[in-house]
Amino acid sequence: MATSSFAAGAYASTQGLGAGNLMRKPLGAAAGASAGMPDFSSLIGKALEATADAGRKGDIQTASVAAGRSDIVDVVTAVAESEAAIETLVAVRDRVIAAYEEIMRMPV
Repeated sequence: MATSSFAAGAYASTQGLGAGNLMRKPLGAAAGASAGMPDFSSLIGKALEATADAGRKGDIQTASVAAGRSDIVDVVTAVAESEAAIETLVAVRDRVIAAYEEIMRMPV
């Protein structure tokens, strides 16, 4: 089933995005980069790229159905994957904005 494999892939790709990994401080900027720990901006960049890839896949599948080379089930699956990726990205964005607002409310 394509939906369960997508869910498993999404889960595997977001393992590094957990709160524990985001809150962990590297020993230093150079040490973190050399240790292979990605920074927050690279994680967000990867999430954006994955979302864009899901959208492109949906577009390709839609064009394939229009040309008669593909099945409608493939289009529905690709569009559902794209929708799930966008919803996840929006949820992450909302959490980042909420965290920023919370930091701004802290007394100096």
